[in-house]
Amino acid sequence: MKKEQEQDFYSRLSQWVLDVKQHEVTQIVELVEHAKLLLKAAEMIPEEKIKQFIDNFKYDLHEFYQQHQEQAKHSLYLAIMNESFWAVMANITDKSQVEWAELCDDFDHNGDYRSGDYIGFGVLECQNCHHSLQITHLCQIKDCLHCGHQHFVRQSLTP
Repeated sequence: MKKEQEQDFYSRLSQWVLDVKQHEVTQIVELVEHAKLLLKAAEMIPEEKIKQFIDNFKYDLHEFYQQHQEQAKHSLYLAIMNESFWAVMANITDKSQVEWAELCDDFDHNGDYRSGDYIGFGVLECQNCHHSLQITHLCQIKDCLHCGHQHFVRQSLTP
């Protein structure tokens, strides 16, 4: 019975691999064919028209940015997305290298940080309630979210 289950498992796994392979090949062929059509179409467009299109596109993007800049500053969604991006980048970073880069700043602060100071990376611990705050990119330190205290100590990073 166990041998039949193993054979069934390997059979289904093999079929899945073949199916994935077939779909990937089909998608690659479709992508290449689509790219060929785009290149043919691009060859027919005069260079002046392409430059005009690019300039108009840049202008539209700039106008969109200008019109929505104030709204973006106060967007909770964009703020969370930004912090998520920095958190992912921090997780893949060699923290020992970052700690060396932050070392001079730590010497200047003697390990003590206050609200209003800037820190590039690290974990700050509130000296009042001992709440930890993880900093993943250069930012200005705010008061403790838990108790409102303004004095922090930077903890050492673990590589």
